[in-house]
Parts: sequence; structure tokens; C-alpha cells
Amino acid sequence: MHHFTFHRFWAVVLKEFVQMKRDRTTFAMMIGIPLVQLMVFGFAINSDPRHLPTALRSADQGPFARSFIEALRRSDYFTLVREADTEAEAAQMLQLGEVQFVINIPEDFTRRLLRGERPSVLIEADATDPAATGPALAAARALADAALDHDLTGPLAALRSRGGAVDFRIHALYNPENITQYNVVPGLMGVVLTMTMIIITALAITRERERGTMENLLATPIRPFEVMAGKILPYITVGYIQVTLILVAARWIFHVPMVGSLPLLYLVSLAFIAANLAMGITFSTLAKNQLQAIQMAFFFFLPSILLSGFMFPFRGMPDWAQVIGSVLPLTHFLRIVRGVLLKGNGLAEIWPELWPIALFLAVAMAVAVKRYRQTLD
Repeated sequence: MHHFTFHRFWAVVLKEFVQMKRDRTTFAMMIGIPLVQLMVFGFAINSDPRHLPTALRSADQGPFARSFIEALRRSDYFTLVREADTEAEAAQMLQLGEVQFVINIPEDFTRRLLRGERPSVLIEADATDPAATGPALAAARALADAALDHDLTGPLAALRSRGGAVDFRIHALYNPENITQYNVVPGLMGVVLTMTMIIITALAITRERERGTMENLLATPIRPFEVMAGKILPYITVGYIQVTLILVAARWIFHVPMVGSLPLLYLVSLAFIAANLAMGITFSTLAKNQLQAIQMAFFFFLPSILLSGFMFPFRGMPDWAQVIGSVLPLTHFLRIVRGVLLKGNGLAEIWPELWPIALFLAVAMAVAVKRYRQTLD
């Protein structure tokens, strides 16, 4: 029986360090993944989103209305980006996701305040993501009170003690009861597809190489694009099975409303599934073994789930994080799924989110074909 010796132990330790040094991809992942997590959780994640895009529809130009509008402009929660002339225009901006809120100031706002009454202000909110709207709506009342306090003097001073000078009426559109499942469950469709499609296909070519069956493929006259497409097509079927299972669960278990067209959603899902599969194939051409392929897939999946708006409000992140998130196909697919199911969006409404996915698919497939090696060298 051999006893433990420090010499043999230290030889094994040195061997592992040498092997780690040679496997630069794995070493980079071990350093890179903690750095990504540190940057994302430290700087990008924010559960109290500010500067949310807001449209204003004001029919009153009186001094009290102007004071309230100026308070909105100075607010950290609301950023006035548009003015809506009609109710239809305001509804369209909410449906397309161009704004998070539409604030409607009635024409009798100043007149009712001068009468000592509490005028009503309607705030329409895109409540598909309750976490993005809740803090801002809670701050609206305090914002109005603070803005009008110096105007409420003399006979109007009594309004300060009546629960607020303004009566806010909130219309939480698309998710009036602020049910979290209405936001999370449709989003899970994109998260599940991203995770499974990329990991499965990332192993496709590396598995062939490790098993020694790559030589058989290389001995055939099959073109690189034919290999890529042939490996992607079977998993598209798997992706559609996952989509169907999630939709069935969303409808019958979580009672998620399905206002829009399911055939349209199935059609759009094809581009998203193919984009993820192409990315997985790209990783498989870059990786030397299956471990590296899985590490690359996880390195892509981590920012996707954190910066897409699935776990945290997208508009709550800093600008640089939103730029990165806008490159990821999951960000756009989440908006498509929630838009179709909760808002009833059609092809015209989802097109601004569909073309970035198609562009990502084209780039990923081009890189995969270019990286595909005709020889084992």
C-alpha cells in the first residue's frame, strides 16, 4: 500500500495547472463568467426602473396643469417623450411598446381645482410587466402633491388634507390585475428555447469530432451549409414541441389570456428557434470539445436571461446594458410573445422586433458555415 507523499501530490497539482494553461478557453470562461455576473448584477440589474418613456395627452393649458406637467418633466420616474393628440394615437403607442405610460390631463383640470374639487387624471399603463410600472405609479400621487402644494393657497389649501389634490385613476392595460404569471409564463417560452436549443446543438459537431465520426462526414461531398441545415432541422421539431407544451400550460394551468393569433406566434417562433440553433452550431464549430461547447452556451445564456427583460425590467437597466440586450434575440422574442398573447399584436406591430431576430439568424449561420472545417486539421 502506497502512502501519501507530497512529491507525487505536488506533481499532480502542477500537471493540472499546466493543463489549465493549455485549455485557454476553459480558463477564460472561469474568469469571464464571474466577471459577467459581477457586472450584470452590480450595475445592470435594477428592480426600481426610472426614466420610463411617457406620452402626455393634455387638454388643459392652465397654471395648475402646467405645474403638474413640469413636475413630470423633472421626475426620475417619468420621461415625457411624446405628445398624443388623440386617444387612438395614445393607444397605439402603448400597444407598440413605444411608451410605458400615457398621462391624460382633462380640460377641466384647472377649473375643478379652482372650485375646490379634486380633478381626475387618467394614467394608462402598459402592465404586461407589473414590476416595471408599480414604483412609478406609486410615485405619481406624491409627485402631484409636491408640485401643487405651493399653488394650493387660500381656499384651495383644504385640498392638501383630502388625500391628495389630484384623483388618479389607473388603467393597467393588458394585465389589469397585475398578475405576475401573465408576464413570466410567456417569457419562459423564450428562455426554455434559448437554453435547450443552444446547448443541444452546441454539442452536435463536437460530439462527432470526439466520437471519431467526423471523418465520415468529411469524406462525403456534403457542403458546409447542408451539414448545418441538416443538423438544425430535426431540432426545430423539438422546439415546436416545447412551444406547444408551454402554450398548453399557460392556457390551462396559469390561465394566461391569449388575445392574438397563435398561428402567427408559431410562425414567428420558427425564426427564433432557428437563430438559437444557428448560435449553438456556431459554438460547436468554435469549441474543441463538448465541455467547451457547453461553457460557451452558458456564457451566451447568462446575459440572455438577465439582460432581456425576463427577470428584471428592461427599461430599468443602464443604456449600455440595454444596447447589449437589444443584440440578443431573446429580448425581441419576449416582446413578440407578450405582444401577441397579451396585446393581440399582428405582424405589422411585431415586425420591429422580428427583423433583429432574422438578422441575428443570418449572421450566426454565416459564422457557423465559415468556421466549419472541411478537414480535421
